[in-house]
Amino acid sequence: MLQGRRILLIISGGIAAYKSLELIRRLRERGAEVRCIMTAAAKHFVTPLSVASLSECKVYDDLWSLIDESEMGHIRLSREADLVVVAPASADLIARMAIGLADDLATTALLASDKPVLIAPTMNSMMWAHSATQANLATLEARGVRRVGPAAGDLACGEVGSGRMAEPLEIIAAIERVLSVANRLAGRRALVTSGPTREPIDPVRYISNHSSGKQGHAIAAALATLGAETVLVSGPTHEPAPAGAKVVSVETAAEMLSACETALPVDIAVMAAAVADWRVEATAGHKLKKDGSGPPVLRLAENPDILSRIAQHGNDRPALVIGFAAETDNVVENARAKLHRKRCDWILANDVSPGTGTFGGDSNTIHLVAANTVEDWPVMTKREAAERLANRVAAWFERQSSQSA
Repeated sequence: MLQGRRILLIISGGIAAYKSLELIRRLRERGAEVRCIMTAAAKHFVTPLSVASLSECKVYDDLWSLIDESEMGHIRLSREADLVVVAPASADLIARMAIGLADDLATTALLASDKPVLIAPTMNSMMWAHSATQANLATLEARGVRRVGPAAGDLACGEVGSGRMAEPLEIIAAIERVLSVANRLAGRRALVTSGPTREPIDPVRYISNHSSGKQGHAIAAALATLGAETVLVSGPTHEPAPAGAKVVSVETAAEMLSACETALPVDIAVMAAAVADWRVEATAGHKLKKDGSGPPVLRLAENPDILSRIAQHGNDRPALVIGFAAETDNVVENARAKLHRKRCDWILANDVSPGTGTFGGDSNTIHLVAANTVEDWPVMTKREAAERLANRVAAWFERQSSQSA
């Protein structure tokens, strides 16, 4: 499974760094090539000589080494790997990854990488539970970074709780899982839309909705993780850009349609954006003010139907077109009608009525509606829903390939 695979192992500071030595040994037993980067703090716990002896490869630790940069720069280190593994991943390094620092070789290689990243966190249980750490992890997960552990148990500091780094064999199992799916959509192109659109009323006001973009961004990350060349066309959102996806930022529905048509041809189109149905027919060139005569009359015009346009795009139509139906009642029935009306292949229907917490929340309950079937998915996080959808997409293409063989 790991024979010939190239792993870039980043070792950060922490007593669990001693486990990285066993991890290297186990990876080498399985035929993997292991290159290692050590942070300055890591060298307080394990020596570069030990790491180099087990990996049978030079240890890299200095961003400013002219020799290293000429022989094996930080770009090549990250790009030539099949997978980047951070083990142990300290609270400090996780925080620096989350905000995109590049002030040493480890963080620079991570920021320059276009490959999947797997982290094995380890820290004191209070540090693990802290809201800052959890927010940093959520940011990384939204970008497609995978995680293994931590486990609960006795900690080096004498406390008991979550924060133990996963054991080397657990990390290897996680590595194998990541690498086994990394190429399922290799060679495929994907288009994903995400977030709301904003339709201006005047220079300071607009029509929009409560979409956060969390689900669409998670889908783009999941498709990119499976190897698809992914373009994410996003309305205004605070979500971080998913790793491996090209992001095109737009404001209005017309801009989103134009960006989507520019991205064609693609194999997969997932229209997850909450596109405003209407726009103001004539946007005011100045701020509308109260003048005592009552509210202004806004004449609305219908926005382009992006899902329908992509699903009926002639020779450029994607092989698989997936839409979303955000409903407040009769969720499946309305989604089935939308499927036929828009002429797409699948509709992911969800309930966004007040109290569900779907808009802006971290969880979703999805019904996958196809021509003759309905799959009712359990409540799951939006990241889990995205991964499930990406694997369903990959399975669909695999069936198509086997049937045409």
